[in-house]
Amino acid sequence: MPADVIVLAGGRSSRLGGVAKASLLHDGRTLLQLAIASARSAGGRIVVVGPEPDDGPDGRAVVPSAVRFTRERPAFGGPAAAIAAGLVSLRERPPGDEPPAALVAVLACDMPFAAPALAAVLAAAEQAVDATTEYDGWVALDESGRAQQLLAVYRVASLERRIAALRAEAQGTSGDTALGDTALDGRAVRSLLTGLSLQEVPVPVGGASDVDSWDDAARLGISHPPRSKEHPHE
Repeated sequence: MPADVIVLAGGRSSRLGGVAKASLLHDGRTLLQLAIASARSAGGRIVVVGPEPDDGPDGRAVVPSAVRFTRERPAFGGPAAAIAAGLVSLRERPPGDEPPAALVAVLACDMPFAAPALAAVLAAAEQAVDATTEYDGWVALDESGRAQQLLAVYRVASLERRIAALRAEAQGTSGDTALGDTALDGRAVRSLLTGLSLQEVPVPVGGASDVDSWDDAARLGISHPPRSKEHPHE
């Protein structure tokens, strides 16, 4: 069963001094390229919520042409707003194109070793859907026992139901009936997932490791791109 994928790549990277996580390098590939490579195993369409990267130094595109880019409203609105923007983009398709998948994977771009972890979560989701279980989502559980909500697979209908509820809540509080995706500005992802039935899926060691700081980057063998060498960290 294919799943579409939303890759989250639009954060401020404040703990990295503003150096975009998507541009960090591991073995010559950016974290965005690695995330997209991981996402392709899901078999569906891929939407990146974040700025579109420049072409490589030889003029070649650094990501496949089929990958779509969008931004949350407003930019840097947080993961809940980014997921909502990704779902909107997935609903927009050319005439004759396949309809959106019933499942969507969410993958933060700062997990360089996510491929086997995402595969494990996708397998658990497929098995559960085939068994007609009532879970709304399947979330990676790392070796420390931490649930990683940005390495997960969700039912699209469940996420859209929660997005609609958050928008209605924001409109009711402000009285502004024109609120759209901006209603999710600054919302934590846990607010989006409140009330959903989620199954935790143990994943391979290191699969959910993410880059939140330069110490994390050093531990995981991550370097920053050549244009960032003036960064004080160096």
